[in-house]
Amino acid sequence: MAAATAICMVEHEFRLMSHATAATPGHNSLPRNPGTPLTVSWFEGAQVNTSAAERRAVTLTTRRSVKKEYQAAWLVKALQCIDLTTLAGDDTAGRVHRLCAKAMRPLRDDIVEKLGLASAPPRVGAVCVYPSMVPHAVKALHGSGIPVASVATGFPSGLTPLPIRLAEVRWAVEQGAQEIDIVIFREQVLTQEWSRLYDEIAAMREACGAAHLKAILATGDLKTLRNVYKASMVAMQAGADFIKTSTGKEDVNATLPVSLTMVRALRDYGELTGHKIGFKPAGGLKTAKDAMNWQILMKEELGRRWLEPDLFRIGASSMLADIERQLEHFVTGRYAALSHHALA
Repeated sequence: MAAATAICMVEHEFRLMSHATAATPGHNSLPRNPGTPLTVSWFEGAQVNTSAAERRAVTLTTRRSVKKEYQAAWLVKALQCIDLTTLAGDDTAGRVHRLCAKAMRPLRDDIVEKLGLASAPPRVGAVCVYPSMVPHAVKALHGSGIPVASVATGFPSGLTPLPIRLAEVRWAVEQGAQEIDIVIFREQVLTQEWSRLYDEIAAMREACGAAHLKAILATGDLKTLRNVYKASMVAMQAGADFIKTSTGKEDVNATLPVSLTMVRALRDYGELTGHKIGFKPAGGLKTAKDAMNWQILMKEELGRRWLEPDLFRIGASSMLADIERQLEHFVTGRYAALSHHALA
């Protein structure tokens, strides 16, 4: 296939993938999840076959092959769903400003032009930082339309007293955060204290005000897939707009079997209530291949609508460099060193 024809097909495929919704990075066109009363009967008897979940996860990534211009289009879409993240102890205003510059221009201009996307250059879904870095991110992203997401509620452990966790949420929102990634109190899952878990998440949802709430389940700490399913249902009943796998700080972060369990819970909740809830894998996703594996999961289990940034996000940082590297290879036929695509 001639290079020009392949590039035209990338643009065509990308437009087709985006046609299902007018949602753009940072713009959630969906109604908020109003939540429901705590309804234990929706999940108390749930059973999860771990071996079956693992087999399904393996077949998802091997039965479908996406190549060439189709792969390029999927990777551009994945780029739009990235929550570009820095959550390091040595974060500075300068690092956050550099990350925000990358968020607004994630691909080099020559790559964007060769992909045929110069009229609408892709941007990432959000920039995610600690609360103290929110003012710097808001300033750097002003006028871009890219939202600032902030972790909160005693991230990553979630073990600070509830009044302090709620105050942290309110402070981040006051500073301009449009999305809040909260962490749950894992003990409440391990001891099956569903009412306490529900009440805390509902209080965090109220503290968020207009900001969207992503509930981090820290699935690596929850021990069983059954607990993952139950915690997912409680979080959605309490009003979470997204459910998220991990903080990225656990020993085990996002895995496909865990993600499969969460999206099945998400699907069940949608069938019971009619509400669409977003999903965010985070922690351990580093490559373009990882991005496509999770995109395939969303497409196969939930449909194309969950490939858009108002329903699907990927918590990552180094992944963007590999996506840019793969897209550069597509348009030039050459691989650059990863250091050629440094983030910040």
